[in-house]
Amino acid sequence: MIEVLVLTFLFLGVLLLLYAMGVPVAIAMAGTSIVIMVSPFGRGLNYSLISTQLVYSLNSFTLLALPFYILLGRIMNRIGLTEVIFDFANALFAQFRGGLAYVNITASMIFSGMSGLALADAAGLGRIEYESMRERGYNKKLALGVTGSSTVIGPIIPPSVTLIIYGVLAGVSIGDLFIAGVIPGLLLGIILMVFTFIIMRRDGIDLREEFDLSKVIANLKLALLPLFLPVLIIGGILSGFFTATEAGAVAVTYALLLGVFYGDMSFNDLHEEIQASAIETFSLLFLLGAASLYGTVALQLQLPMMLADLITSITSNPIGIMLLIILLLLFVGMFMETLAAITILVPILVPILDNVGIDLVQFGIIMILTLMIGLLTPPFGVILFVLEKVTDASLEEITKAVAPFYVPIMIVILLLVAFPALTTWLPSVF
Repeated sequence: MIEVLVLTFLFLGVLLLLYAMGVPVAIAMAGTSIVIMVSPFGRGLNYSLISTQLVYSLNSFTLLALPFYILLGRIMNRIGLTEVIFDFANALFAQFRGGLAYVNITASMIFSGMSGLALADAAGLGRIEYESMRERGYNKKLALGVTGSSTVIGPIIPPSVTLIIYGVLAGVSIGDLFIAGVIPGLLLGIILMVFTFIIMRRDGIDLREEFDLSKVIANLKLALLPLFLPVLIIGGILSGFFTATEAGAVAVTYALLLGVFYGDMSFNDLHEEIQASAIETFSLLFLLGAASLYGTVALQLQLPMMLADLITSITSNPIGIMLLIILLLLFVGMFMETLAAITILVPILVPILDNVGIDLVQFGIIMILTLMIGLLTPPFGVILFVLEKVTDASLEEITKAVAPFYVPIMIVILLLVAFPALTTWLPSVF
């Protein structure tokens, strides 16, 4: 017991200390690994191990998906399809009571199938969604709450850079993860709508617009080609026509054609996006290499096995273990960026999950969605800061408005724990 606590303190304590000092996560992870190696518990400084994990661990066909999906998200933002998507969703749903709130959530779900990034949703659609709701008479609290909470759908609806990172670290098929995220993503959207409906009924909000079929048709014509992108990616993977990695290349090509069609993508723009994507890709690959080293050192000292024994001494029930890990993720998510938390925790948690028979695809969706709550909570909720920049609200107003929407997100997480088929059924079928 004492040895487990000491090793855990060394692995997480040194890492968190460096992280709190402002050291980049990748360097902090590599530095922590070296500290452990030269500590009395380690096996000595091993230059061969360090170089192998930092270089050869990245020699993976799956990782080729990263630059494609990063570039895809940047291209979709550059060619300005956010307004096209929003206008189409608005033409469909604004006729219903409080319809613009549903438009907000629907647009986030559609945009998620293109960018797969919560921050891209908040920065890209956030301003449009918030301003549209305020202009049509919705109160600030509801507009902020719906806009902020709907962004968490992004990383679980494919394509998703976050799912790719998890899949590489956990050794899980990216295609399975992409397919597994479809039902939870739709479920979260529906439950957010139901929760929003309850709030509007409670507050007596009954704002709606007249239905105009010609407007729907006109907006559909503009949105039809962008809406086909998620269908292309998921359809191609489900049919076996191409892998998740190849789907990224196909999607980028399609997005470039859309840029030409809409006339919003010049060669200079493309050069800028490729350059920015290359820098972002390199940063993520360095992070993954450091995570591989960190996980290998942990395995050498059998830390995951010790933690598994400790957790199973509390409960051997897989659901109980999952709930304990969710509590840990909720805490970590409040103080650490999502990708950083994934790269640190996955190498340690995967052996524990394997030991108790928890499906890694199911856990991946649950882990990412749980960590997304951290993006909406102080003190380091990045989405809160993004919304502060793109709206006229203060950080305090945004935090208070978003807080009630933790409830529907937690409901979805608990449903995914109780009913594994919500995440595992589609991958098993295809």
